[in-house]
Order: sequence, then structure tokens, then C-alpha cells
Amino acid sequence: MLVDLTIKGFLAETASNAPVPGGGSISALNGAIATSLTEMVANLTIGKKKYADVEGQMKTIATEAALIRERLVRDIDRDSEAYDRVFAAFKLPKETEEQIAERSQAIQDATKEAALVPMQVAEEVASVMETIIYVAHKGNRNAVTDACVAMMAARTCVLGALLNVRINLGSIKDEAFVKRMQEKADFLEAEAIRIETKLLDWVKTIL
Repeated sequence: MLVDLTIKGFLAETASNAPVPGGGSISALNGAIATSLTEMVANLTIGKKKYADVEGQMKTIATEAALIRERLVRDIDRDSEAYDRVFAAFKLPKETEEQIAERSQAIQDATKEAALVPMQVAEEVASVMETIIYVAHKGNRNAVTDACVAMMAARTCVLGALLNVRINLGSIKDEAFVKRMQEKADFLEAEAIRIETKLLDWVKTIL
């Protein structure tokens, strides 16, 4: 399991000539980092008299961020496993017409899954980005830059995951599926950029 490696071990594995962990797993890792920082800012706000009026919201955010972080950690391996299934499908025998048809279907099914996993990551992290703005605005002001780093990690996660979606869509024959995924990817990308810009433009006015 990639997630059981030390940081040094994970980086060494990423730097090797193995195709995984690759951009998809790294995108999920960025998402986990973004939610960790969001949770941290919320926790740094809880218990401070100055922020008593938002303590309830911050407790909820910390709890939800922790759950999302755990899912994203699992997605680090899920993305690599999805790639492995595509690779395995290409290695299936193709000696007979039946084998060729089965192999083709297996490739299509595995490639769809390889597109769906990063799409799920992108959707999950995109749903947190407005929350990051909230903790930046309402949370412990001493941690506002941590919230901004959370936002930048979230944007990297979303855009990186969507790149992995798009590279897989090019091999999928189901036109309706491809169209739905492309439209969703375009929307999530535009939203991620918009929300990050909104926070970074605001933080410049207070620093």
C-alpha cells in the first residue's frame, strides 16, 4: 500500500521508473493535504474566545474535513490500482475473436474506472474549496496563510485529477460517457480556478 510508506519512501517510489504512483495519486495526496490544512485551521480556531461565535461551524468543518481526508488517502492507492487494472487488461490474451472481444471490453471497463476515480477525487476536493474560503475569512487569523496553502493544494488536486480524467477519455468509445465527463471536468476546472483566485485576491488585501 502506497499510503503505508514513509514520506521519503513514497517520494522515492514516485521518482522511480515505475508508472505508479503518478499524477493521479499525487493529485489525491494534494487533496488530502488541502483537507488536512483546512482541518488544522479549524482546530486552531476552536477554543479561542475571539472566535467563539464560529466555534460550532469550525467543529463541524474539522470533523467533515477529517472524513474527507481519510477518503482521499485511500484514493492515493485507488488511483494506482485503477491504472494497474488498465495495464492488466491490455495484457489479456488476444488469440481468438472471443478473446479479442473480451479483452477490448475489459480495456474499456478498466479505462472508464481509471477516469471515474480521479473525477471522484476532483469532485470531492472541489466541494471543499468554498469551505477553505470560510476558514480563511472566519478562522484564526494567524493561520490565514495556511488556509491559502490549503486552497492552492486543492486547486492543484482538482486540476491534476482532471488531467487524468481527460487522458483516459481519449481511449473510451462510449460517447455519451465521454461527453458527460468532459462537461463535468470543464465545469470543475473553471470553478477551482475561480474560487482559488477569489481567496488569493482577498488575502492580498489583508497581508
